[in-house]
Amino acid sequence: MRTVLKQLKQYKRDTFLCIGLTALEVVMEILLPFITALIIDEGLEASNLPAVYRYGIVMVVMAFLSLIFGAAAGKFAASAASGLSANLREAIYANIQTFSFSNIDKFSVPGLVTRMTTDVTNIQNAFMMVIRVAVRSPLTLLFSFLMCMWISPPLSGMFLIAVVFLVAAIGIIMTVTIRIFSQVFHKYDELNASVQENVSAIRVVKAFVREDFENKKFSKAVDSLYRLTVKAEGLLAFNNPAMMIAVYFCIISVSWFGAQFIVGGSLTTGDLTSLFSYIMSLLMSLMMLSMVVVMITMSMASIRRIGEVLRETPDLKDPDNPVFQVADGSIDFNHVSFSYKHGSDKSALSDIDLHIHSGETIGVIGGTGSGKSSLVNLICRLYDANEGSVCVGGLDVRQYDMEALRNQVSVVLQKNTLFSGTILENLRWGNPDATDEECIAACKAACADEFIDRMPDGYNTHIERGGANVSGGQKQRLCIARALLKKPKVLILDDSTSAVDTATDAKIRSAFARIIPGTTKIIIAQRISSVQDADRILVLDNGRVNAFDTHDNLLAHNPIYQEIYESQVKGGGDFDQPA
Repeated sequence: MRTVLKQLKQYKRDTFLCIGLTALEVVMEILLPFITALIIDEGLEASNLPAVYRYGIVMVVMAFLSLIFGAAAGKFAASAASGLSANLREAIYANIQTFSFSNIDKFSVPGLVTRMTTDVTNIQNAFMMVIRVAVRSPLTLLFSFLMCMWISPPLSGMFLIAVVFLVAAIGIIMTVTIRIFSQVFHKYDELNASVQENVSAIRVVKAFVREDFENKKFSKAVDSLYRLTVKAEGLLAFNNPAMMIAVYFCIISVSWFGAQFIVGGSLTTGDLTSLFSYIMSLLMSLMMLSMVVVMITMSMASIRRIGEVLRETPDLKDPDNPVFQVADGSIDFNHVSFSYKHGSDKSALSDIDLHIHSGETIGVIGGTGSGKSSLVNLICRLYDANEGSVCVGGLDVRQYDMEALRNQVSVVLQKNTLFSGTILENLRWGNPDATDEECIAACKAACADEFIDRMPDGYNTHIERGGANVSGGQKQRLCIARALLKKPKVLILDDSTSAVDTATDAKIRSAFARIIPGTTKIIIAQRISSVQDADRILVLDNGRVNAFDTHDNLLAHNPIYQEIYESQVKGGGDFDQPA
């Protein structure tokens, strides 16, 4: 809670103004029944018309002031609650930007999105209710009871009986309901996960004609959520009957004993009328407090989830005196071991000892799960090695400023991402200051100009979100061009030509040798044709170095490489090459 409330910042003033104005609004409302009693006793019963006018004007002024205080309090409440939600979203987003991949793995991307949307909205609504209702209701309860005590202490005892009964009834209902709402939030998360999975994999669902299966799974999740929600809301519905029992008890008892006090002369008609008003105010404030408890309880899960993100510290940090210049593209793995979960027995990489010269072209090949992507993730310090050290340009990557290192180590992933905007805007992610000519040159090197020139608006063609209006191969070539614009010391292609035909793949590799000869190039691929011309080829097997040599030597002596070569070349060739 403290972590979340720290984000109020500049909206603390609005919060306190709302609380103060709400208190003034309550004071005005509490005094109205008292003035009504004076009108009845000193005006109507005494046939004193000037007194009626005098007290009537006071009532109008007080009602008008109450209206002004209430409207101003509502405005400041909206400002404070909306400001809190805006600050929370900014704080969460800013903290996420500092996360390393290992931090993001803890929460998952859908979980982080839910925290910034649904959870923040829950907190915004709860905060607005707290600074309005949670202030108004206790004050109304207290002032109403004090006025009752001042008017008639004996009759106030009836209120205490009703209040004790109502508190006990609401307490029992709330205790059971809170437990059910905790289960509701768990089911709500399961429902969101089902929607997220289905929508993100909609092409697979349709390709395998599994719509009925997904509909049944979703209906089951919805039905479970429905049953729990009905159970919780059904219990909350008992709040109203409990409230009415307390109200009717107070009305009947106050009417009965009040009539006797009036006859006895110890109570006036006006006092009895005001007592009835205070009855309703007192009991309604209790009911509103119970609703506040429910709202706060429902938002506590959101507060905990957001607090987890705000308290999370990045696993990777810059050193105290970071290095900002990468000397060259040499890469050294010095007996490196790495696992995604610290302390896990399962290692992604084990005792990797490699030494790559600046400007070399290195091919990396191996089966699924052999550690290819894990290896290159350590070079640009997306993760840190558990044992050993990874050096770029002769220095341990942990000695560099991370932004400086990643600006000199450019990575093109297999699952590339394009952002909504023009092609030029996407290309300039690699270099915001790149000229149109530089962008065109990079696209020519990546063989992207072939399809860009055919587009109606050329380089100003709008790319839809996620690159939905370009093919997989086109997306890969645009991302390669984007990486080239960084003019890096190290270029890593993580299976990033998998959707490109072998002829285009060869053209791209030829362009690399021509335009970035001094850049160290690491090419991860499944195709022998993509790596056979490399200076050396690394063969990985179960996270270990199986071999590191030239194509000819591996073909002559390495069984794993021989098997891959035989299956691809002699077994029929690559998917788009004739046998």
